[in-house]
Amino acid sequence: MDIDLPYTIENIAELPGHEDRAWHVAWNPSKPLLASCSADKTVRIYSYSITPKESTEGDVSRSSIYAFKPLTSIPTGHAKTVRSVAWAPSGETLATASFDSNIGVWEREKGDGDEDGEKGDGPEEWECISTLEGHETECKSVAYSSTGTLLASCSRDKTVWIWEVHPDGDFETISVLMEHTQDVKYVAWHPTEEILASASYDDTIKLYIEDPSDDWFCFATLSGHTSTVWSLAWSPAFDSSSPCSGAGHEPAVAHSHSHSVTASYLASASDDTTVRIWKRIAEHKWECVLVLGGHGRSVYSVSWGRGVPTQSGGPAGEPDARGTYLGWLASSGGDGKVIIWELWEPKLGERASKVTPPTYKLIASLDSAHGVHDVNAVVWCPRSGFEDLLATTGDDGLTKVWKVTPAP
Repeated sequence: MDIDLPYTIENIAELPGHEDRAWHVAWNPSKPLLASCSADKTVRIYSYSITPKESTEGDVSRSSIYAFKPLTSIPTGHAKTVRSVAWAPSGETLATASFDSNIGVWEREKGDGDEDGEKGDGPEEWECISTLEGHETECKSVAYSSTGTLLASCSRDKTVWIWEVHPDGDFETISVLMEHTQDVKYVAWHPTEEILASASYDDTIKLYIEDPSDDWFCFATLSGHTSTVWSLAWSPAFDSSSPCSGAGHEPAVAHSHSHSVTASYLASASDDTTVRIWKRIAEHKWECVLVLGGHGRSVYSVSWGRGVPTQSGGPAGEPDARGTYLGWLASSGGDGKVIIWELWEPKLGERASKVTPPTYKLIASLDSAHGVHDVNAVVWCPRSGFEDLLATTGDDGLTKVWKVTPAP
């Protein structure tokens, strides 16, 4: 039975180009660029712009026109599928993970074009500045740390590698972690700390930190899923010195954000059709505090973005009775659905404890996002002012861009 939800998921762009299934997509954190990768061994890069849309009366309305255009296609040279892409925090470097077991690191060749790559007479050229070898078989995921000084990768060979990023495209292997018993599907760095999470076919999640006197090590194993864990997403770290920004550059309700709260959760997506929320209850201890359903088949991807908090009816700038806003959580998978939840850290009360789960509300849901095809990835845009945009990739080879808008 259909239920009325406060938001709708509106398709604003459909980006063709790949000749085989599109696996993953990554928004550049500092520039209006979007990169997708595919089984066709290429990476497609698109640029986008936004212009206000005028109403019939000539006034600028809240809605805007988004324009996405292809910039270039990178023939990566990978011998097999490109499974994952990740931008460095600077936005200048792109990493690719391939089933050929290698990782490519790319930078745009400098030319006469605009700094953002939005202008120029011809297609952009991207140069492979480094190829990282070491994995024995298919590389499944790659991720930069929040400082951009570390790069993590994982593979079907059951290992997680950590590379130190040096100038001039130089990388140094600083750790090879062999904690999982099966194929490692995904790696994700904590948004403010050097904590690495990995997800595996062995149904578990591993958390790693560095021992300053020794090596990186696994300090926690999160068990609970009953099948493969495909994807991970840390809760975003909000700037505690400023209110949460609304999408479209409009101020939203102000909240008192604390890094210790808003970056204290981890979401995981699994073949068991659920998304689990893990809460940090001690420095090195995490527990599952919430299980979200809604999908009828495997959940392949989860992304936790800042979003725009729904209005509570109170005056802007006043503390919210719901507690501390944690953002929007999106998931997608084999059933073709995209589901979005809003989460809040409840206010401390007499019954609150360290394992009190966040409150949650289903705010939007979309069926058949890519027609009859699986949705392989869902990713929120991290740039300020674009918090209500997300991108998906599917087995149809398309990358689609969606805007979350209040329901009419």
